[in-house]
Amino acid sequence: MTEPYYQDDQVTLYHGNCLEIAEWLKADVLVTDPPYGVAYESNMNRNRRNVKLGRAIAGDATTAARDAALAAWNGPAVVFGRWDSPRPTGTHTRLVWDKGGGFMGNLQLPWGRSDEEVYILGSGFTGKREGSVLRVHMLMSADKERPDHPTPKPIPLMERLIEKCPPGVIADPFAGSGSTLVAARNLGRKAIGVEIEERYCDLIASRLAQGCLDFGEVS
Repeated sequence: MTEPYYQDDQVTLYHGNCLEIAEWLKADVLVTDPPYGVAYESNMNRNRRNVKLGRAIAGDATTAARDAALAAWNGPAVVFGRWDSPRPTGTHTRLVWDKGGGFMGNLQLPWGRSDEEVYILGSGFTGKREGSVLRVHMLMSADKERPDHPTPKPIPLMERLIEKCPPGVIADPFAGSGSTLVAARNLGRKAIGVEIEERYCDLIASRLAQGCLDFGEVS
């Protein structure tokens, strides 16, 4: 059995490859922001600085890690992605996260990308019916609350998604900055996370140990 990197009454975090750690498969609902297969770089990193400094998102050259994890999972899932990568097999609903600013994409074009897709798989989702566009402001690089991670998700966004998930334990095999785990705990849900990068495990443990509260603006 793998020893947790961090554990409290609600959240357990493991350091390692989610394809080699089975504990997260015991959860009830998958909510994750996996590698998109786009080799992500910020517009501010046009010289591939993250890659050169070893700060690129692990496994983001393809969707292989995402697809392997989903193949091992058997249950309802909420999975982040992007329009220019293949959607996960079994996707039946697409939501759109409207970031409310922070335009990205090709700087030579007069339009900036300000959204990401969220894919819903499986059944059992409940709650008040709403539109498929979720407007939650993204965390900007200058925001003091922004975790030191290339693509952190706002906790209010994760809470809105988790609120409509089936009951039970939340799993995030690509825990990243830990927003899914913090949001689950804020909502009184138990959660199991796995993160392959130790520096992000340390970040997650710090956020959880400090009892992170919601941040970000919802509209």
